[in-house]
Amino acid sequence: MTDQDITALLTRIADSLERLAPPPPSAGNLHDADAFVWHADYNRFEPVHNVNRLDLSLLKGIETQCKTLLDNTRNFAKGLPANNALLWGARGSGKSSLVKAIHGEINRDNPGILALIEIHREDIPTLPALLALIREEGRRTIVFCDDLSFDGDDTSYKSLKAVLEGGLEGRPENVLFYATSNRRHLMPRDMMENERSTAINPSEAVEEKVSLSDRFGLWLGFHNSNQETYFAMIESYIKHYSLDITEEEWRAQAIEWSMTRGARSGRVAWQYIQDLAGRLGVTLK
Repeated sequence: MTDQDITALLTRIADSLERLAPPPPSAGNLHDADAFVWHADYNRFEPVHNVNRLDLSLLKGIETQCKTLLDNTRNFAKGLPANNALLWGARGSGKSSLVKAIHGEINRDNPGILALIEIHREDIPTLPALLALIREEGRRTIVFCDDLSFDGDDTSYKSLKAVLEGGLEGRPENVLFYATSNRRHLMPRDMMENERSTAINPSEAVEEKVSLSDRFGLWLGFHNSNQETYFAMIESYIKHYSLDITEEEWRAQAIEWSMTRGARSGRVAWQYIQDLAGRLGVTLK
């Protein structure tokens, strides 16, 4: 075969393979829904049409945090300056519920004005790629990471620092980053102490890690509820879902329920309500 024949044959083979190969998956359309989950393996966001969230009026004991985050989010939705937010504190205290409820509240007042994209902790290194896609789409978007923290030799926090504020391009103007964590500084104390004991300049090593939380303009602390607040949560659920039970009955049950779990929190209150509704044969909608 001549060189010309070989070239023609290779061209036909290449064309055939190209026809057989599936097209690269689309990143998705940020206007297909109001909420999405980021799938880093496929470099795309998946629409979530039925978001698992509570009504904002049902979140009790966190009124101050609610007002601060709601005002910040409304400013962002209007195109005004707003801050990235870190919601930190006790487990089950309503941090992630508040983010989802506020997103729902904003879109109820102004349908479609704001998108919410959840990114999983392990996918944080792909955050720059996600932000690039959101920048192109143009829609105002909150990127949300639940239970964000860093351990051991994990260095992905450095890319997060750059994305939040310090990168060359900076955070796209149509993006806000909200995160929840059980840790105020996103790193365990023993990890920070280890940095201090092994570094040539301990103060600088610790400062680098602590400075990650400084990139969040809002720090909102959440704490375990007292019994009065715990009861208020349960009472609001009972009224909202019209559960048929006397106050004397549910108070006694709620106390026992919290004692078996060793805590009083929004999560514990909601778990009790789910148990109660199941026993009463009521669907929670």
